[in-house]
Amino acid sequence: MLLATLYGIWQLSSARSFQLFGELIHRVDTNEKVIALTFDDGPSKRFTDEVLTILAAERVTATFFVTGKETTQNLPQARQLLAAGHQLGNHSYSHPRMLLMSPTAVAREIEQTDAAIRSAGYKGDILFRPPYGKKLLVLPWYLAKHNRTTIMWDLEPETDPKLASDAQAMAAYVINNAKPGSIVLLHVMYQSRQASREALPLIIEGLKQKGYRFVTVNELLAMRAQS
Repeated sequence: MLLATLYGIWQLSSARSFQLFGELIHRVDTNEKVIALTFDDGPSKRFTDEVLTILAAERVTATFFVTGKETTQNLPQARQLLAAGHQLGNHSYSHPRMLLMSPTAVAREIEQTDAAIRSAGYKGDILFRPPYGKKLLVLPWYLAKHNRTTIMWDLEPETDPKLASDAQAMAAYVINNAKPGSIVLLHVMYQSRQASREALPLIIEGLKQKGYRFVTVNELLAMRAQS
């Protein structure tokens, strides 16, 4: 019984399309062939330029869920993201698993990151994505209390070890499984994510060939509101 309960709690904490309180979005139901590319972590001094170059060449806007610590340390790179027309979201300050945190610690992680994002010049609504996708009680309660939307995803090719080191395989997975309104999760800001950076232009080109266009998460949510 205890094992079953613990397994149920673990499943709940990792759920991509459900949380106990507040609004969670993992994809948007729309007939329009639109996709939101999202990137977690960063910005980084070393790889922000490379990622921006890929997106600029393809004329694609995306959403970057940044950490407060890295935004504070790399403020010029955060401002580069904004200058290029991309959206910034909150991915906590220090990227902890926010499962057993106190309300005070949860508030600190989120509010310090909001402040860092604002210091970069971001003016829009700041959406939140939990580190590792983990949430249980206190985090969703805090978000609901402050009318904050949790953004998850429905396509995450990096989580499959058979795909994560193979750019072609990652791209094929996303292209073959994308639906109108999908939210794609990638990590591209670290040395260990070379395959993800190589997959990025392949994903964009393949989805464009299928008639998709790319929007920020805010733009995707606006489409839902209009439907």
